[in-house]
Amino acid sequence: MPSPDLNDLVALLTVARERSFTRAAIQLGVSQSSLSRTVTSLETKLGMLLLIRTTRSVSTTEAGQHLLDSVSPKLEEIEAELQAVAELRDRPVGTVRISATDYAANQYVWPKLQGLLRERRELHIELINDYGFSNIVAERFDVGVRLGDQVEKDMIAVRIAPDEIFSIVAAPKHLKESPPLDDPRDLTAHNCINLRLPTRDTLMPWELRKGKHRMEVKVTGQLVFNNAYQMMDAALKGFGLAYVPKALAEQNVKAGRLCWVLEDWFPTVTGHHAYYATRRQSSLAVRLVIAALRGNTA
Repeated sequence: MPSPDLNDLVALLTVARERSFTRAAIQLGVSQSSLSRTVTSLETKLGMLLLIRTTRSVSTTEAGQHLLDSVSPKLEEIEAELQAVAELRDRPVGTVRISATDYAANQYVWPKLQGLLRERRELHIELINDYGFSNIVAERFDVGVRLGDQVEKDMIAVRIAPDEIFSIVAAPKHLKESPPLDDPRDLTAHNCINLRLPTRDTLMPWELRKGKHRMEVKVTGQLVFNNAYQMMDAALKGFGLAYVPKALAEQNVKAGRLCWVLEDWFPTVTGHHAYYATRRQSSLAVRLVIAALRGNTA
């Protein structure tokens, strides 16, 4: 026997509630003849009469009433759940999970979300520091934040920050006690502070550019971190050279606590972008977060 369709059950329930094919057809947005054929088809599938039709009214048979008593609460529960999901699209409720590096979170994400959170008390944010280039879909993140060239190609991405300059810095005392640094190849003779990404088996090379010349230098040293702020702290305390975003080191350089190293080799990379899986499925909460992050990107 063919299985009844969920729409068939909804049609039967609506006719039984309204006790009229005419009123039920209006409510469902279908023609009366189409609705009648749907109910007749359901009766044929089940092999029994479910409704008693007269010229003045419609009522359920004993079998029809038994079916409705059993199915009606379940259908109402499904309708309620579907309505609740639909409301998520129209109200900024729930938790938006964001994956970002510690630097991006502190520099671009957290400052831009504070105003939104004050305006929308019902909105919740979970901001996770992550250098692992997580698959945001697999890890159930709603939004990822990465440099532009690190965003997966099948994602929808919007710029949230200007292009980023990476720099090499060291404490003045360290530079006085170390060999001269006139060329990127001299870095191999220095104590350098490394960054390890969870998705890589090797330490992250330092990418340098001077005009048309590009170079990747694999450096060594006493310390390896997976956190830009710990790298900065180690550099400030004289443990070696660090490769960090220029904006992160700028205030310490201005204060004389750090010095730029090989400044004419500092590379510029595409700035940070917020990205998500698909525009069609994004909730209002996600759209509000993206809008907040896009603000003041220059």
